[in-house]
Amino acid sequence: MEIITTVAGLRQRLAKENAIAFVPTMGNLHAGHLQLVEAARQHGQCVVVSIFVNPLQFGANEDLASYPRTLDADCEKLQAAGVDVVFAPGETEMYPTEQTITVNPPPIANELCGAARPGHFAGVATVVLKLFNMVQPQVAVFGKKDFQQLFIIRELVKQLNLPIEIIGVATRRDDDGLAMSSRNGYLSAAQRLEAPRLQRALQLVVEAARKGEQDFTAIEAQTAQYLTQLGWIVDYISIRSALTLLSAEKTERQLVVLAAAKLGKTRLIDNLEFSLD
Repeated sequence: MEIITTVAGLRQRLAKENAIAFVPTMGNLHAGHLQLVEAARQHGQCVVVSIFVNPLQFGANEDLASYPRTLDADCEKLQAAGVDVVFAPGETEMYPTEQTITVNPPPIANELCGAARPGHFAGVATVVLKLFNMVQPQVAVFGKKDFQQLFIIRELVKQLNLPIEIIGVATRRDDDGLAMSSRNGYLSAAQRLEAPRLQRALQLVVEAARKGEQDFTAIEAQTAQYLTQLGWIVDYISIRSALTLLSAEKTERQLVVLAAAKLGKTRLIDNLEFSLD
């Protein structure tokens, strides 16, 4: 495995590769990331993983400075997972000058997580496009836990005619159902015991919809109230079309329920896809 920190070095290393599978990350890797790596190995001959904590996607009051940076441990995990190249640029390598040209994502970027984090998805889309241009992969792999992000990346590739296949991988969970996330490390012991309730609440939403409850707004409100009474600070609970991410109509059959909520200062997100067929 090679660890490369410059764009020039990366391009030189990948110049003769024609089956590159790419996994962009912000590091602090866990088993969920390694599941993405395994999917990448199945779709490409040369697996490239980037590790870069992207300042463009953090708001003024978010955790950029304290975001865990564990490059040595990450590289050990990636080497054991059979990764060929780790691209770990510094901030000045990714942004040698002020990034005044950015990607303007579709309107859905201003809803759900985007409503609470203005500019977040513009930062995500911009850095992903830059990384795509640097790595030039044939395949890129993303987790479905960030369902809205995956949707926006698919739109980016489609609308800008990028020759990249986007692979979405199911959320990896701990044994108690909590979606794996680098931010889970911020939870106290008591909060960690409570955290799986978010997924269980989403399961209740799915059960209600499958039993024929058609007032999705009422289901969302009841679920938010349930979590609030247990000490959560709910950002949103939202049932959407899994195909468009627009608010679900009663005739929709392929759905996703998405949620974001805080336990203390830790913001957790999760989602469940489901069908009414």
